[in-house]
Amino acid sequence: MDPVGPITEFFRTVNYVEGGLWGGWGVGFAVRAAGRTRNSAARWNCVIAAVTLFAFGASDVVETRTGAWWHPWWLLVWKGVCVIVLAGLIAAWWKGRTR
Repeated sequence: MDPVGPITEFFRTVNYVEGGLWGGWGVGFAVRAAGRTRNSAARWNCVIAAVTLFAFGASDVVETRTGAWWHPWWLLVWKGVCVIVLAGLIAAWWKGRTR
C-alpha cells in the first residue's frame, strides 16, 4: 500500500482515535444486542450495527497506512459499504419510530 502523500503523526493519531470511537459504539450495540430477545428484529439490527461499526473503525486503522480514505480503491469500497449499511439501519430505525 503506497500512501497517497506524507502521513503525519497527527493524521495517524486522529484516525486511531476515530477507529476507537467507532469500535466503542460497536461495543455499545453488541451489549445492546445481548440484552434483546433472541429472535427480535431489533436484536439483529444491533448485531449488524455492531459488526458494521467495528468494520468501519478497522477501516480507519487501515487508513493510517494508506494516507487517504479513497486510496486504494478497495478501502473506498469498504468504507462505502459500511456507510450504506449504517444509513439503511438508520432509515429502518426512523421508519419504526414514525409508525
